[in-house]
Amino acid sequence: MHRELKADMATEAGLNRSPRFAALGIGAAMLGPRDGAAPLRDLSEVKPVSTMKVWIDQDLCTGDGLCEEIAPDVFTLLDDGLAYVKEGDKVFSDPGGPEGLAIVPDGQEEAVIESAEECPGECIFIEV
Repeated sequence: MHRELKADMATEAGLNRSPRFAALGIGAAMLGPRDGAAPLRDLSEVKPVSTMKVWIDQDLCTGDGLCEEIAPDVFTLLDDGLAYVKEGDKVFSDPGGPEGLAIVPDGQEEAVIESAEECPGECIFIEV
């Protein structure tokens, strides 16, 4: 009886009942936010955050610039002729290893892997 009352309230309010929950007698009103809570979000819009990180050992870098050609959003060459990683506008220009660890932007993972594979100095290190 309680489920029917809630379902009737949802119908009267003009809310469509979800076919997924119709068999249970649960209306859309029962699935929405309560007591000022944030509205429900469509989880299909949520993008995964990249967990891949990358750094360059400048002692091994040959300065060929292949990494910058393949993934310019992640790698840059500086005036010293060596490649460095970057996050947005921030360049990790303090050589010496993993202190220059940058988070790889979403969608750039494959380009970073390709850069590491093509690097003649084998100086690109990826952490996942």
